[in-house]
Amino acid sequence: MASILVVEDDPETAARIVTKLEEHGHTVLHLANGREALARNQEERFDAITLDRMLPGMDGLELVARLRAGQITTPVLMISAMGDVDERIAGLRAGGDDYLVKPFSLDEMAMRVEVLLRRQSEYPDGGMLRVGQIEIDLIKHKVWVGGEPVQLLQKEFRLLEFLARHHGKTVNRRLIFEQVWGCFFEPSENLINVHIGKLRRKLERPGQPSPILTVKGEGYRLAAE
Repeated sequence: MASILVVEDDPETAARIVTKLEEHGHTVLHLANGREALARNQEERFDAITLDRMLPGMDGLELVARLRAGQITTPVLMISAMGDVDERIAGLRAGGDDYLVKPFSLDEMAMRVEVLLRRQSEYPDGGMLRVGQIEIDLIKHKVWVGGEPVQLLQKEFRLLEFLARHHGKTVNRRLIFEQVWGCFFEPSENLINVHIGKLRRKLERPGQPSPILTVKGEGYRLAAE
Protein backbone atom coordinates (compact mmCIF):
# COMPACT_ATOMS: atom_id res chain seq x y z
CA MET A 1 0.00 0.00 0.00
CA ALA A 2 1.31 3.43 -0.94
CA SER A 3 0.38 6.96 0.05
CA ILE A 4 -0.51 8.95 -3.06
CA LEU A 5 -1.39 12.63 -3.48
CA VAL A 6 -3.78 13.49 -6.31
CA VAL A 7 -3.61 17.16 -7.32
CA GLU A 8 -6.50 17.85 -9.69
CA ASP A 9 -8.99 20.73 -9.78
CA ASP A 10 -11.67 19.01 -11.87
CA PRO A 11 -13.92 17.16 -9.37
CA GLU A 12 -15.04 14.46 -11.81
CA THR A 13 -11.53 13.64 -13.01
CA ALA A 14 -10.21 13.69 -9.45
CA ALA A 15 -12.93 11.30 -8.26
CA ARG A 16 -12.13 8.84 -11.06
CA ILE A 17 -8.39 8.91 -10.29
CA VAL A 18 -8.92 8.54 -6.55
CA THR A 19 -11.34 5.64 -6.99
CA LYS A 20 -9.01 3.76 -9.34
CA LEU A 21 -5.97 4.19 -7.07
CA GLU A 22 -7.96 3.12 -4.01
CA GLU A 23 -9.06 0.02 -5.95
CA HIS A 24 -5.35 -0.79 -6.21
CA GLY A 25 -5.07 -0.63 -2.42
CA HIS A 26 -3.46 2.78 -2.06
CA THR A 27 -4.22 5.51 0.45
CA VAL A 28 -5.14 8.62 -1.52
CA LEU A 29 -5.38 12.28 -0.59
CA HIS A 30 -6.97 14.72 -3.05
CA LEU A 31 -6.13 18.44 -3.24
CA ALA A 32 -7.40 20.88 -5.88
CA ASN A 33 -5.02 23.81 -5.39
CA GLY A 34 -1.32 24.03 -6.28
CA ARG A 35 -0.31 26.12 -3.28
CA GLU A 36 -2.09 23.77 -0.91
CA ALA A 37 -0.29 20.84 -2.51
CA LEU A 38 3.10 22.51 -2.08
CA ALA A 39 2.41 23.24 1.59
CA ARG A 40 1.22 19.68 2.22
CA ASN A 41 4.36 18.21 0.65
CA GLN A 42 6.49 20.35 2.94
CA GLU A 43 4.68 18.83 5.92
CA GLU A 44 4.64 15.16 4.93
CA ARG A 45 6.01 12.77 2.33
CA PHE A 46 3.98 10.82 -0.21
CA ASP A 47 5.06 7.79 -2.19
CA ALA A 48 3.84 9.30 -5.48
CA ILE A 49 1.93 12.28 -6.85
CA THR A 50 -0.43 12.63 -9.81
CA LEU A 51 -0.34 16.26 -10.85
CA ASP A 52 -2.64 18.16 -13.20
CA ARG A 53 -0.82 20.68 -15.39
CA MET A 54 -3.41 23.49 -15.06
CA LEU A 55 -4.24 24.33 -11.46
CA PRO A 56 -5.52 27.34 -9.49
CA GLY A 57 -3.07 29.05 -7.16
CA MET A 58 0.02 27.56 -8.80
CA ASP A 59 0.22 25.59 -12.03
CA GLY A 60 1.68 22.10 -12.22
CA LEU A 61 4.97 23.17 -13.80
CA GLU A 62 5.72 25.67 -11.05
CA LEU A 63 4.63 23.23 -8.36
CA VAL A 64 6.88 20.38 -9.49
CA ALA A 65 9.79 22.78 -10.02
CA ARG A 66 9.41 24.10 -6.46
CA LEU A 67 9.20 20.57 -5.08
CA ARG A 68 12.50 19.69 -6.77
CA ALA A 69 14.13 22.94 -5.67
CA GLY A 70 13.18 21.98 -2.12
CA GLN A 71 14.84 18.54 -2.58
CA ILE A 72 11.46 16.77 -2.49
CA THR A 73 12.07 13.75 -4.71
CA THR A 74 8.62 12.14 -4.65
CA PRO A 75 7.92 10.70 -8.15
CA VAL A 76 5.40 12.79 -10.08
CA LEU A 77 3.06 11.71 -12.87
CA MET A 78 2.01 14.87 -14.70
CA ILE A 79 -1.44 14.81 -16.35
CA SER A 80 -2.42 17.35 -18.97
CA ALA A 81 -4.56 18.02 -22.02
CA MET A 82 -1.48 19.63 -23.59
CA GLY A 83 0.10 16.68 -25.32
CA ASP A 84 2.51 17.90 -27.97
CA VAL A 85 6.19 17.03 -27.63
CA ASP A 86 7.27 20.51 -26.47
CA GLU A 87 4.71 20.46 -23.66
CA ARG A 88 5.78 16.99 -22.53
CA ILE A 89 9.42 18.04 -22.52
CA ALA A 90 8.54 21.14 -20.49
CA GLY A 91 6.84 18.96 -17.89
CA LEU A 92 9.79 16.58 -17.68
CA ARG A 93 12.32 19.40 -17.61
CA ALA A 94 10.48 21.01 -14.70
CA GLY A 95 10.97 17.80 -12.71
CA GLY A 96 8.14 15.45 -13.63
CA ASP A 97 8.92 11.74 -13.88
CA ASP A 98 6.23 10.78 -16.38
CA TYR A 99 3.58 12.54 -18.48
CA LEU A 100 0.07 11.36 -19.33
CA VAL A 101 -2.14 13.13 -21.86
CA LYS A 102 -5.89 13.71 -21.37
CA PRO A 103 -8.17 11.99 -22.14
CA PHE A 104 -6.51 8.92 -20.67
CA SER A 105 -7.24 5.37 -19.63
CA LEU A 106 -7.57 4.94 -15.88
CA ASP A 107 -5.88 1.55 -16.16
CA GLU A 108 -2.90 3.15 -17.92
CA MET A 109 -2.76 5.87 -15.27
CA ALA A 110 -2.72 3.28 -12.50
CA MET A 111 -0.04 1.28 -14.34
CA ARG A 112 2.19 4.34 -14.70
CA VAL A 113 1.82 5.06 -10.97
CA GLU A 114 2.78 1.45 -10.20
CA VAL A 115 5.91 1.82 -12.36
CA LEU A 116 6.92 4.95 -10.44
CA LEU A 117 6.34 3.19 -7.13
CA ARG A 118 8.32 0.15 -8.26
CA ARG A 119 11.29 2.33 -9.19
CA GLN A 120 11.25 3.80 -5.69
CA SER A 121 11.27 0.36 -4.05
CA GLU A 122 14.12 -1.29 -5.98
CA TYR A 123 17.12 -1.00 -3.67
CA PRO A 124 19.72 -3.72 -4.33
CA ASP A 125 22.89 -4.19 -2.28
CA GLY A 126 21.41 -2.67 0.85
CA GLY A 127 20.44 0.44 -1.06
CA MET A 128 24.01 1.32 -2.08
CA LEU A 129 25.63 1.47 -5.51
CA ARG A 130 29.40 1.94 -5.84
CA VAL A 131 31.27 2.69 -9.05
CA GLY A 132 34.91 3.65 -8.61
CA GLN A 133 34.99 6.62 -6.22
CA ILE A 134 31.25 7.23 -6.58
CA GLU A 135 28.92 6.01 -3.83
CA ILE A 136 25.14 6.26 -4.22
CA ASP A 137 22.65 5.78 -1.39
CA LEU A 138 19.44 4.85 -3.23
CA ILE A 139 17.29 5.09 -0.11
CA LYS A 140 18.45 8.46 1.25
CA HIS A 141 19.21 9.88 -2.22
CA LYS A 142 22.72 10.89 -1.29
CA VAL A 143 25.91 10.77 -3.36
CA TRP A 144 29.60 10.93 -2.48
CA VAL A 145 32.65 11.19 -4.71
CA GLY A 146 35.88 10.18 -2.98
CA GLY A 147 34.08 10.54 0.35
CA GLU A 148 32.91 14.09 -0.38
CA PRO A 149 29.12 14.70 -0.51
CA VAL A 150 27.66 15.86 -3.82
CA GLN A 151 24.30 17.61 -4.04
CA LEU A 152 22.20 16.40 -6.99
CA LEU A 153 18.77 17.40 -8.19
CA GLN A 154 16.21 14.65 -8.55
CA LYS A 155 16.64 14.10 -12.29
CA GLU A 156 20.44 14.21 -11.97
CA PHE A 157 20.22 11.55 -9.27
CA ARG A 158 18.03 9.34 -11.45
CA LEU A 159 20.41 9.79 -14.37
CA LEU A 160 23.43 8.86 -12.27
CA GLU A 161 21.62 5.83 -10.83
CA PHE A 162 20.78 4.59 -14.32
CA LEU A 163 24.35 5.04 -15.55
CA ALA A 164 25.69 3.35 -12.41
CA ARG A 165 23.44 0.32 -12.87
CA HIS A 166 24.96 -0.05 -16.34
CA HIS A 167 28.51 1.08 -15.51
CA GLY A 168 31.12 0.09 -18.02
CA LYS A 169 28.46 -0.17 -20.74
CA THR A 170 27.48 2.47 -23.30
CA VAL A 171 23.81 3.45 -23.13
CA ASN A 172 22.21 5.43 -25.94
CA ARG A 173 20.11 8.57 -25.60
CA ARG A 174 16.81 6.85 -26.38
CA LEU A 175 17.32 4.29 -23.63
CA ILE A 176 18.26 7.05 -21.19
CA PHE A 177 15.15 9.02 -22.14
CA GLU A 178 12.89 6.00 -21.73
CA GLN A 179 14.33 4.79 -18.44
CA VAL A 180 15.15 8.09 -16.70
CA TRP A 181 12.32 10.28 -18.01
CA GLY A 182 9.86 7.40 -18.46
CA CYS A 183 8.76 8.53 -21.92
CA PHE A 184 8.80 6.79 -25.24
CA PHE A 185 8.56 9.59 -27.80
CA GLU A 186 11.53 10.94 -29.75
CA PRO A 187 14.15 12.08 -27.21
CA SER A 188 15.42 15.65 -27.11
CA GLU A 189 19.18 15.49 -27.59
CA ASN A 190 19.63 18.91 -25.99
CA LEU A 191 17.61 17.95 -22.89
CA ILE A 192 19.81 14.92 -22.25
CA ASN A 193 23.04 16.78 -23.08
CA VAL A 194 22.19 19.54 -20.58
CA HIS A 195 21.54 17.06 -17.77
CA ILE A 196 24.66 15.03 -18.59
CA GLY A 197 26.74 18.21 -18.59
CA LYS A 198 25.45 19.35 -15.20
CA LEU A 199 25.92 15.89 -13.67
CA ARG A 200 29.41 15.56 -15.14
CA ARG A 201 30.53 18.89 -13.64
CA LYS A 202 29.29 17.88 -10.19
CA LEU A 203 31.11 14.53 -10.29
CA GLU A 204 34.43 15.69 -11.76
CA ARG A 205 37.44 16.25 -9.51
CA PRO A 206 40.57 18.34 -10.31
CA GLY A 207 43.31 16.37 -12.04
CA GLN A 208 41.10 13.33 -12.63
CA PRO A 209 39.33 12.21 -15.82
CA SER A 210 35.58 12.66 -16.01
CA PRO A 211 33.71 9.58 -14.81
CA ILE A 212 31.07 10.08 -17.53
CA LEU A 213 32.40 9.34 -20.99
CA THR A 214 30.76 10.44 -24.24
CA VAL A 215 30.90 7.71 -26.88
CA LYS A 216 30.46 9.59 -30.15
CA GLY A 217 27.45 8.45 -32.14
CA GLU A 218 26.44 5.95 -29.45
CA GLY A 219 25.73 7.54 -26.09
CA TYR A 220 27.30 7.71 -22.64
CA ARG A 221 29.17 5.41 -20.28
CA LEU A 222 29.99 5.66 -16.58
CA ALA A 223 33.57 4.47 -16.18
CA ALA A 224 34.25 1.88 -13.49
CA GLU A 225 37.42 3.72 -12.42
